[in-house]
Amino acid sequence: MKRYALLLAAKDSDYVKMVYGGYFNVFVGAFGEDGETWDLYRVVEGEFPDMEELISYDGFVVSGSPNDAYGSDVWILRLCYLLQILDAMQKKVLGICFGHQVLCRALGGKVGKAYGGWDIGLRKVTMVEDLPSCKFLDGLEEIPTCASIIECHQDEVWEVPLGAEVIAFSDKTGVEMFYIGDHILGIQGHPEYTKDILYNLIDRLLSSTAIENGFANDVKSSLETAEPDRQFWEKICKSFLKGS
Repeated sequence: MKRYALLLAAKDSDYVKMVYGGYFNVFVGAFGEDGETWDLYRVVEGEFPDMEELISYDGFVVSGSPNDAYGSDVWILRLCYLLQILDAMQKKVLGICFGHQVLCRALGGKVGKAYGGWDIGLRKVTMVEDLPSCKFLDGLEEIPTCASIIECHQDEVWEVPLGAEVIAFSDKTGVEMFYIGDHILGIQGHPEYTKDILYNLIDRLLSSTAIENGFANDVKSSLETAEPDRQFWEKICKSFLKGS
């Protein structure tokens, strides 16, 4: 039986708790399959797996977060250390949004504020022309030249770690997806998000004055007639985590 762990870097919102029972269920619903075991570690609250347990896992997922991946909070520094250990162990690690950024930082890359400001809504992500041969891509029947994904971030990867390959970009973000070997994958967007989660997130950002009303309305309008390519992104994540 395969065993995976979600390293949750955000606290559950009231909306996600009410509708989905927490972010853990959102991730397992997107990436999990029958017969697997998934464990939850709320790293944002200082909850980490024991070092002797790491060997028993087939893969790890690092979630998004409202925190900065370049921050100096104790839990973020501790997470960076854990990711360095998992890399040395060649354990599979999938980083989503903040997870993508903190994975990059932990392994020697650079992250910071996005030069273009907030990216919220649906973004068309383009795969690089000469895609390298790697197991999780080779296992897919068809790879489109571009695919839409839900985004919600104001930070980005400035420079990938040594040995990393950038395999996707957008007109807003230079590093939408990178990988290292067969065990590290970072995705800037949110394959696991549904549009209703994003709508609620926009409302929360608006109420906290993180974004302006006009911007929020424009994003919501753009979401009314467009859909993310969730099936494609979920296939990439599952293929990477499960090696199929």
